[in-house]
Amino acid sequence: MRPTRFVALGDSLTEGVGDPVAGGWRGWAALLAPGLAAEPVPFTNLAVSGAQTRDVLETQLPAGLALRPDLVSVVVGVNDTLRRTFDIHAVTARLDTVYAAFAAQGAVLLTACLPDPGAVLRLPGALARPLARRQRAVNTVVHALSGRYGAVHLPACEDAWIGDRAMWSADRLHPGEKGHRQLAVRFHALLAGAGLATGPAPSAEPASPAPTRGAALWWLATAGTGWVARRCTDLLPQLLRLAADELRHDARGTSARLDLRATQAVSTALAALPVVGRTGAA
Repeated sequence: MRPTRFVALGDSLTEGVGDPVAGGWRGWAALLAPGLAAEPVPFTNLAVSGAQTRDVLETQLPAGLALRPDLVSVVVGVNDTLRRTFDIHAVTARLDTVYAAFAAQGAVLLTACLPDPGAVLRLPGALARPLARRQRAVNTVVHALSGRYGAVHLPACEDAWIGDRAMWSADRLHPGEKGHRQLAVRFHALLAGAGLATGPAPSAEPASPAPTRGAALWWLATAGTGWVARRCTDLLPQLLRLAADELRHDARGTSARLDLRATQAVSTALAALPVVGRTGAA
């Protein structure tokens, strides 16, 4: 089946933050769309910066279903890991509902596992490890659900380009143009291999230079301070408690218990899904 309509759901990554163009953001999904077929494919980007799985379920899903896409990308979850309310059981149930709804319409799902924000931000170990554990949990769920619904899945968390500073925007949280192009190129290769992309692959070469260190510092001194303040109000108190717990386990040599606890939570969340989620359309 060749896609005749492409709809993108998610957060700032899919909205295109980090890849500015006249009038707003572009991003990997917009770069991918022209290569899906020889003729232009209608493309709608419903992704919104800051969106969590709840936002995708409650707001983006109804809008996406109304468009009846042939190809739909659902890339979300990082913002959930950055909230004190993080609950892998809730994340799993929401994603399963979203995937199942599009699969029931016959849409091909496009999904991705993403790097953890602690590594991207280069946080100290005790602060980074709890975020990494959360993102691994989300990635495990996304990987499992992608298999369940026959999604075209990109394990972007494993890509070597993630460690390349030139791939990231000045905020160090979102890919720059070069990073967005890498995502588009990799998604296109997967879709082409499945016979779902027949147009030319997106160019991997950016039109704009990578942000300088000065640009990164300017972002932190201006827009970045507001971002940090908002996240600190919501996440920092809990993250500090998680870091203290991490250090206690380190001192006792029992850090493996934290990983085991997270793994068990993911297993329980997946096992709790309704039967219809297990046998949904692929």
